[in-house]
Formats: sequence, structure tokens, C-alpha cells
Amino acid sequence: MDKQTLVLTKEGLENLKNELTNLIDVKRPEIAKRIQDAREMGDISENSEYDAAKQEQAFIEGRISEVEEILKNATVTDGNKSHKESVDVGAKVTVHIDNSEDTFYIVGAPEADPMANKISHESPLGSALMGKKVGEKIEVEAPVGKLTYTIIKIEY
Repeated sequence: MDKQTLVLTKEGLENLKNELTNLIDVKRPEIAKRIQDAREMGDISENSEYDAAKQEQAFIEGRISEVEEILKNATVTDGNKSHKESVDVGAKVTVHIDNSEDTFYIVGAPEADPMANKISHESPLGSALMGKKVGEKIEVEAPVGKLTYTIIKIEY
């Protein structure tokens, strides 16, 4: 991960802090115990439980490093921007597209979760929405072609 400043919402910051605490206080000790138990089974050269536990340990340690780096470089948006009229990180944006409405939450890249309608401000749709106001239209290239969205509500 590069050293660029990352933007997070307060909720995203708390979620990452909770994840880090869980990884360090729960997952790391659990995997250390699994490795110890696997070692006690004898020869580790052909011990699939030991190999699996070591792989999981590497994943957990990598994720700990990644989350620590994100937290170290993150800038938190205040999320209390009720006076703002344009889209920014932390906004809940309702748009009209193809005779229906969709609502998206504009978040920092580390907390993006498209299944929960949390889109990164760096994504094609997120970046197109940034700075726009109610009533404005945006066009976004998608695999199905160009999509036109009309912003109908912005909330913070």
C-alpha cells in the first residue's frame, strides 16, 4: 500500500480499529495456539494442519500490517456536513436512474462495500458524484454502456 493519505468516515475508522483489535487480541492468539497444537502432533514436514495454520498466520499478520498502515495514513472526514449542498465523502446520495431510485454512501476506498451500497469516492460513480449538487446529472461508463444518474437528495 502506498503512503498516500486515505479518507475514511468516522464509522469506517471505528470499524478498522475494531478489526485491528480483533485481529491482535483474538485471531493472533488463536492461530498461535493452532500452530502450537499442530507442532505437538509430531513431524511438521508432512503436517497439513501446521501448513494451513502457518498460511492463516501469514494472512492475519499481513492484514494487521495493512490495517495499521491505513490507520496511520487516514484522514477522517467529520461526517457532520449538514450545511453542505454538494457530494463529499460521508454523504448519503439518492439518485434517479432508469425509472428507479438508488441510494449510495460515499466512503473512503478502504471501507467501500458495493453490496452495502458503500462506494468509494475514487470509483467511477463515486468520483462522478463528488462535488455535484441536487438536480445535477452525471454520466458514468459501465459495461452496459453510458448510464445517466440524476441526484435527487444529499444527506449527511
